[in-house]
Amino acid sequence: MPCYILCAVGAVLLVWYIREKIRARSLKAVFVKSAVSLLFLAVGACGWYLSARSGSLPATGIFVLIGLLCGLLGDIWLDLKFVFPQQDDAFTYMGMGVFGVGHILYIIGLLLRYYPEGRPLYVIVPIALAVIASAGNLLLEKPMRLRYGKMKPLVFTYGVLLFSALAITGSLAISCGWHETALNLFFAGLILFAVSDVILSGTYWGEGKDRPVDLALNYLTYYPAQYLIAVSLLFM
Repeated sequence: MPCYILCAVGAVLLVWYIREKIRARSLKAVFVKSAVSLLFLAVGACGWYLSARSGSLPATGIFVLIGLLCGLLGDIWLDLKFVFPQQDDAFTYMGMGVFGVGHILYIIGLLLRYYPEGRPLYVIVPIALAVIASAGNLLLEKPMRLRYGKMKPLVFTYGVLLFSALAITGSLAISCGWHETALNLFFAGLILFAVSDVILSGTYWGEGKDRPVDLALNYLTYYPAQYLIAVSLLFM
């Protein structure tokens, strides 16, 4: 119950944040966003604690929890790029970099918990697909009317990490016959995460894709993604 109460409070704050963000890209909006992000970290910590009380606490949950912390930091740094546009590149590298570290931590935590022994293809194939997907994203730059410019290496690397986390989670869920609630929630969360990042790439590097509706859709997919990942700790 405490986890779901925190999720409800987070939903209210999210609506407030979207309203503030559409009105002005200000420090106030950054502070509200930080509160929303802090709450998904709190949900994760709460889920981990309740799992410990029930005696089913996996030590690997700490990787997911730190991954959520990376999400909180990434949220702050990526929003600061709009508050301090003269340092746009620095905040972009820092924000996407820490999100990438978060995806690596997710992969490590899930593999330590759910890796099917003696079946490496459940990891190798998803990583190969992730590399192809990230490369395809760069090849579709012009059709999607995007301009990555000097950020191409960063976009490619981040894409590999994001798609790897998504594909590996789906692969592990398949190996478990979709019977692991934590994996299913995690997979759904990462799908929303990927959708959010697709929208975000248009906001950052596209033309005419930073309308209020684009901003709202980005956060209405991103934050449910993080909360689903956080809640998954309750079932690990």
